[in-house]
Amino acid sequence: MTGNGDQDGRADTAPVAAPVPAPASALPPVIATVILHYGDPALAANLADTLRRADPDHAERVLVLDNAAPRPAIGAWRRLPDNLFWGGALAYCMDAARDMGCTHLWFLNNDISFETRPPLVARAALRMARMGAALAARGLGGPENKVGVYAPAADRNPYHPQMVRDARLQYRRVALVDGIAPIIDLDCAREVGGADCADNPRGYGVDVWLSLRAHRAGWPVVVDHQLAVRHRYHTTARSVDGFMDAAARAEHDYMTRRLGPAWRDEVARLQHQWTDETTL
Repeated sequence: MTGNGDQDGRADTAPVAAPVPAPASALPPVIATVILHYGDPALAANLADTLRRADPDHAERVLVLDNAAPRPAIGAWRRLPDNLFWGGALAYCMDAARDMGCTHLWFLNNDISFETRPPLVARAALRMARMGAALAARGLGGPENKVGVYAPAADRNPYHPQMVRDARLQYRRVALVDGIAPIIDLDCAREVGGADCADNPRGYGVDVWLSLRAHRAGWPVVVDHQLAVRHRYHTTARSVDGFMDAAARAEHDYMTRRLGPAWRDEVARLQHQWTDETTL
């Protein structure tokens, strides 16, 4: 079913999860889960604790990146000497995850919480691999039958309607995602040109542009409606005087250079370009 921003035509039954074996050539994802810290140290610490308790087998790769925060992170993996902002930190973490031998980066805002029972990292990895295999079986897969960008659904999202959870679905194929908690295939990111944020380190719009490039390059971009988060929008951004205004101006210039002066209209159109999947 192709979405148009309303509930028309959606299934009335609960989603069905049928086994979909991954192709023999596909290796299990190795995910570096990085929580970006700036602001209240308790936010990142609590989220890291939640993830480590939920997935003890993945705990060593659940990391907190201290983005040169005035209030240092608790138990940080690394503390950056300068604030790279969201976009710069994303680029940094993609390189670091690859250097660690990981295949994927799960890049998390510190102000999210999970609405899905544990496990979380293992569940996301398995479902992402199954989505890649299921789409490949229908001729819709990406390179090596992998998903390019995966994101959990959100209980609400005032900016991106395609991200709002519908529990009747398994997942949704989309053109772009909100960057509150994306899992990025590092091969996909490298193929499409990386974070591409040198002219916009604050990061507003970088998530949209990265996922849209993946979509345009033939990599599936998906929202998982059976793994959900809750997000407190702009928790940190609002605490820094002038940040949101500066970030919005930078986003406008950045997106205008990439999608033209009518970029907002184009993004709005693409947000409603989705296909719902009720089986997996």
